Amino acid sequence: MLEREVRANLVYRAFTRIGDEKVPDAKTLARLGQVIGPKVIEELHGRVVELARERGGTQGRKLRVDTTVVESNIHYPTDSSLLGDGTRVLTRTMKKIESKSGGLKRKVRDRMRSIGKRVLAIALSTRLLGPSGEERRKRQYGELLSLTRKVINQAQRVLAEVKQSPRRRRTPVEGLAQWLETMVGRVRQVVKQTRIRIFGGDTKSPGKIVSVFEPHTEIIRKGKASKPNEFGKLVKIQEAENQIVTHFEVFAERPADSTLLLSSIEVHQQRLGRIPGMVAADADFIRARTRKRAKRWGCGGCRCPIRKPQVANGNVFSTSVGFGEGKSGGPGRRDESACSNEDMGYVVACIPVWTACAVG
Repeated sequence: MLEREVRANLVYRAFTRIGDEKVPDAKTLARLGQVIGPKVIEELHGRVVELARERGGTQGRKLRVDTTVVESNIHYPTDSSLLGDGTRVLTRTMKKIESKSGGLKRKVRDRMRSIGKRVLAIALSTRLLGPSGEERRKRQYGELLSLTRKVINQAQRVLAEVKQSPRRRRTPVEGLAQWLETMVGRVRQVVKQTRIRIFGGDTKSPGKIVSVFEPHTEIIRKGKASKPNEFGKLVKIQEAENQIVTHFEVFAERPADSTLLLSSIEVHQQRLGRIPGMVAADADFIRARTRKRAKRWGCGGCRCPIRKPQVANGNVFSTSVGFGEGKSGGPGRRDESACSNEDMGYVVACIPVWTACAVG
């Protein structure tokens, strides 16, 4: 989003000193954010907020809090696709170790053709409904899990051989061996959660992962009709007037929205030196106890959406939500989200730039 805005806006080009040069793409911005580090980016953003306050860009009279999901760059996870991804990575890594080490005692066996057939068969079996289709899927999953365990056992033998090999042969493949060991642990977790879901009927497996490449990814449900399940991390964005982003936070584990409002007011006071006179947030942020405590702190009013009666839309019930008057204050307008659903490093790197553009 930032790349597109800067590329098409002459003012942003002049502000960022790009001029008529090529605008860096989103991947470059994400890598710069990873190189600089989150601590330095946070310090830069804090300095930009100070400049906004000194130049009168914001006085801290208003606060808006919202959360969004930074989606991980992964495909939609299914048990069969996760098993296919894990076994493919294990097989590829073992072949690299075999090539770099000059050969192993036992040749690496490639089972990807058999595994690919099972993955495809499971995908096709989802078209079959009823007990016969369920029984067929269970049989195919049993064969896929058996093949996956054989690949894991083979990877363990390769790791044991690498550890026992002379230092001259072990040194060139140490990095590959560490990656293989990491992936073995992740594939084991996928095998465990697949067995529990398919044969036990339990979808809430402890330590569940939805990607062998991005194991930190969480399943987040925010009630969107178009996208009921999102896979990534939750980001909190809070703004002052004139769309100045005063603070952002990426959560390792998703907290309840009702626990974020009071802490956001405290951060607002620390950054801008005053309690906001008006707060706007979604209904999940504002509870009766939270509203009373915010008023005791000196917050004049809290605006939240008014949930209108549900309207039937075919077999689906949708809720219309509009911003309305809180216990004190007039009707409010909901602004667009200040954070786009791009890569996490890209978002973290972009927020100070957006704030600086708003300050001017």
